[in-house]
Amino acid sequence: MALRLRGIRKRFGATVALDGVDLEFVPGEVHALIGENGAGKSTLLAIVAGEFPPDGGEMDVEGRPYRPSSPRDARAEGIALIHQELSLFPHLTVAENILMGREPARHGWVDPAAAKRRALEVLREFDRPEIRPEARVADLSLAARQVVEICRAIAAEARVVLMDEPTSSLQGDDVQRLFALIRRLRERGLTVVYISHFLEEVRQVADRFTVLRDGAHVATGPLAAVTDQELITHMVGRSIENLFPPRGAGLPGEPALVVAGLSNPPALHDVSFEVRKGEVLGIAGLMGSGRTALVRSLFGLFPPRGGAIRLSGRTLGTRATPRARLAQGLGYLSEDRKGEGLALSLPIADNITLTRMSTCARAGWLSLAAQGRQARAAMDRLRVKARTPFQPTKTLSGGNQQKVAVARLGHQDARVMLLDEPTRGVDVGSKVQIYEAIRAWAAEGRAVLMVSSYLPELFGMCDRIAVMRRGRLSPARPVGEWTPESVLEAAIGGPAPLLAPAEPAG
Repeated sequence: MALRLRGIRKRFGATVALDGVDLEFVPGEVHALIGENGAGKSTLLAIVAGEFPPDGGEMDVEGRPYRPSSPRDARAEGIALIHQELSLFPHLTVAENILMGREPARHGWVDPAAAKRRALEVLREFDRPEIRPEARVADLSLAARQVVEICRAIAAEARVVLMDEPTSSLQGDDVQRLFALIRRLRERGLTVVYISHFLEEVRQVADRFTVLRDGAHVATGPLAAVTDQELITHMVGRSIENLFPPRGAGLPGEPALVVAGLSNPPALHDVSFEVRKGEVLGIAGLMGSGRTALVRSLFGLFPPRGGAIRLSGRTLGTRATPRARLAQGLGYLSEDRKGEGLALSLPIADNITLTRMSTCARAGWLSLAAQGRQARAAMDRLRVKARTPFQPTKTLSGGNQQKVAVARLGHQDARVMLLDEPTRGVDVGSKVQIYEAIRAWAAEGRAVLMVSSYLPELFGMCDRIAVMRRGRLSPARPVGEWTPESVLEAAIGGPAPLLAPAEPAG
């Protein structure tokens, strides 16, 4: 047995994170750990990786008692954790991050040449020549940083590799390279414990599964023996017949946001589209295609060099600040909730009301009672799991943090919502709640522009879809005029012919 857990318990204040979990992991297997956000998955991996101790229970590695006091102890026992929320040192180089604590040395001094060679060996697993050992991590994209995080665990030569949402910032070829690497690790006899919210992803790499719900172990078995619907029922404690809420019966209204010739080479080239009131317009495309640059340009974070923007018939300046965009009625949800989407050290109530605090203030003074009521109402609509609106946002699970970011947009009452990967790293139950909020915004007559890498999400939520490729945007067409194949063809450079209507996924 590579790793055995018996009766693992962990409590954070009044919150029970783990309630007597028993698990066994064998060499040469990929074991999927699945469940909703807040189910205890990341907490369990953090305990195994020595980041904090359990309150009760026992662990053993290869039959030996195991109780690490730090991540360094865990690495010494052959256990490495790849975090969902990146834990890199941005001011250091790629090589320094990959080899942290395992630097090659000569005569007591770090050997830079040997460090570079070792880093290159590990980086070759991903075939990403632009990620150079001497590059500073702060200068890399989010996807490239995720590759560095994964390579650090590989360099540790661990026998048990714990992966917490390792594909959350990856796409396309990098995902497939990671899956190929996982298969090679399994063939070498290593154990991989893999957390993911994408069931189709889990089925590509995992042999067995375990479902956690509310900190308890509810099911384990071979993946081939269960259906996705059975897994979802285990995860949420109920059957979810339809992941996506029904589309509104009415037709979209007049144009809310009209963009003409928006340009900012090399990221954006002559982008034109419109989003109507009551419509959800989806933007598909590969990572780096310009999707994020587009929404950031619209919100004033990446000022374009040319083009025109009109909001409800009124021309807006293209070089406005985000503060001006908020005042004009635009709301923005970043793809990076930890880095820029939330102020994690502030209370939930502050995060929800931050962009419209005037609703809970009088004569320039903030009313905590009014702020608490408004925040609680927003939390209840999205079913945010928290004791109080005034607890620090960082104490919530990743999915509940994302719902707080979404709740802020609802409280802001923006007319146009710019959503960049609104359900990244979110469990299936939380996705349903976010989808319901988005559909409710459209029903209220707001316009929603949604960037997503997850095609079933685009087909299930959007009224029309357009595809970004190398900074250029295809014409938007009704969702029924696309298929997943034609979207992919447009994204990688094919002509994307008009195909037979596709049944929306979900």
